Amino acid sequence: MTTIEKLPYLSAEFLDGLTISTSDVVDEIERQIIGQRRGEVWCAPKAVVLPGDDRYIMATLGVATEPRVLATKSLVVNPRNAERGLATLNSLVTLLDAETGLPLAVVDGNWVTSKRTAGLSAVAARRLARADSACVAFIGCGVQARAHLEVLADLFPLQEIRAFGRGTGNRDALCRMAETRGLTAVASDTAKEAVESADIVVTTVTLVPEPASFLDARWLKAGVFATMTDLALPWLPETMAVFDRIVIDDLVQEATMSRPMVKPELVAGDLTGLVGGDVSGRQSASERTAFTFRGMAVGDLAIAGLAFVRAKAIGALDD
Repeated sequence: MTTIEKLPYLSAEFLDGLTISTSDVVDEIERQIIGQRRGEVWCAPKAVVLPGDDRYIMATLGVATEPRVLATKSLVVNPRNAERGLATLNSLVTLLDAETGLPLAVVDGNWVTSKRTAGLSAVAARRLARADSACVAFIGCGVQARAHLEVLADLFPLQEIRAFGRGTGNRDALCRMAETRGLTAVASDTAKEAVESADIVVTTVTLVPEPASFLDARWLKAGVFATMTDLALPWLPETMAVFDRIVIDDLVQEATMSRPMVKPELVAGDLTGLVGGDVSGRQSASERTAFTFRGMAVGDLAIAGLAFVRAKAIGALDD
């Protein structure tokens, strides 16, 4: 039995050593999404606190039957952390036994957030992107862009990336990462130049302070798939009707939010419907599709639970 005095901490370095693959991540998220429909997984809408000083504070809660865990994630985004030499986003996931409530482990929340965000995009991309997608454009080139590059390169026959961001450091690092995977990497001078020839567009623009809209969906070519981790805030709202099909992460969660990510009449359904077959995926090679999301507790639950199971399997955790 784990006690507070010896509660294990699964660090990012340790978690990287578990060699959890892209297919592991995507399959587990899909499995837990299906579990929700079967009444085997329960998640609450994410809770958000905005103190009004550019901090973004969020929490998620999810409970699974298999593995039998309760996962809560607490997260703070603070742009002033850069002045302190700290990451802008920091978070922590706690795992309890879902039956007894006894503590099981604490997990690096930044690692979980990175994996689950890219994983959610990948779940949508499996159904909404063209299978022959070869060029990915990144608007925003930080941690989330790198995580998306990793999963998309595993899922699609990529040949090229195009990168556009506010600073050259992250952009150049993303380009180097792509080149190590044998891809051509282009550092774009403008956002339009980056996206207009892309088969997949990934936007991971920092949410605090809230970004001004600058991306025009009319720049996108036919057949594109766009995944928007940033609530679609960088996209000009009046151009979103260009998409033939827009899927969001969670209709129930979205109904609790004070401001919708996109106009409700443009939304075809949510990720649960897409995975369950109630919402159609891509219908033609020329269709423009999009997935925009706030983040789902089921994603955090799936990835933290998967990491816990893998850690137990190698004997890293006490029974």
